[in-house]
Amino acid sequence: MGATFDDRDGFIWMNGGLIPWREAKLHVLSHALHYASSVFEGERCYSGKVYRIEEHTERLFFSAKALDMNIPFTAKEIIDGTYAVLKANNLRDAYIRPVAWRGSELMGVGAQETRINLAISAWVWGPYYGIDERLKGIRLQWSEWKRPSPETEPVMAKASGLYMICTISKHKAEREGYDDAMLLDYRGHVAEATGANVFFVMNGEIHTPTADCFLNGITRRRVIEIARKRGYKVIERAMMPEELAKAQECFLTGTAAEVTPVREIGQYKFTPGEVCRTLMSAFDEEVGKVIQAKSSAA
Repeated sequence: MGATFDDRDGFIWMNGGLIPWREAKLHVLSHALHYASSVFEGERCYSGKVYRIEEHTERLFFSAKALDMNIPFTAKEIIDGTYAVLKANNLRDAYIRPVAWRGSELMGVGAQETRINLAISAWVWGPYYGIDERLKGIRLQWSEWKRPSPETEPVMAKASGLYMICTISKHKAEREGYDDAMLLDYRGHVAEATGANVFFVMNGEIHTPTADCFLNGITRRRVIEIARKRGYKVIERAMMPEELAKAQECFLTGTAAEVTPVREIGQYKFTPGEVCRTLMSAFDEEVGKVIQAKSSAA
């Protein structure tokens, strides 16, 4: 194991300013630790520019509101803080984690007067599944857990509590030799992987589960736009697991995963092909184009 995340050199932006990395701490009685009152984002910086940072910041505020949390900073302050972290840590290509949480002023289910804290950290993080796996396709098993109904959880928020079943699903998958796990939803429909949305190629068309009880990812939305601009028909619909037998290709999308081909989900096999290669290349090009445009305007 390399350097742990609590013992590193560098700086973290916390509650309005930069502090040394090792000093970014919270108390064991913080409300978020006991009641999952925490929301976060995952962002990527390419060549010094954070990809779609405005959308990520907007979603952070949306998630906080869903958990009845009022973030005490503006979007501009958060964006400026993000770039301050990148500059302080001398990072141009990095993964970024803004997180907001309830502190330790009150303990109990009701904690309306508890302070809302905000921290932003960044570190070097390459391809989520590794370079080789991203090219040849990853293997997933089915999770025993299901994404809940919108009537039971704030499913459209990027909230820490919603990732509990993701962690235990991914742990089981990794122990059994897989890269990740695929979850169904409460109705038995195909939902998503533990930290990424999923797409299937069926006879030249791209099919993806309707994001009505799980996160409609920022990368997911952009890849749909990219695919349609390149002439692919993209269909968002409810999908039953047995339909995967009809798919020739499969891929995941997400900030961490970017565009990653899949070669196996349980008993179903796929061959990464033209669509996967095209969208992987197009997404990488999209990142480059956005960065180039922003750099030129700077």
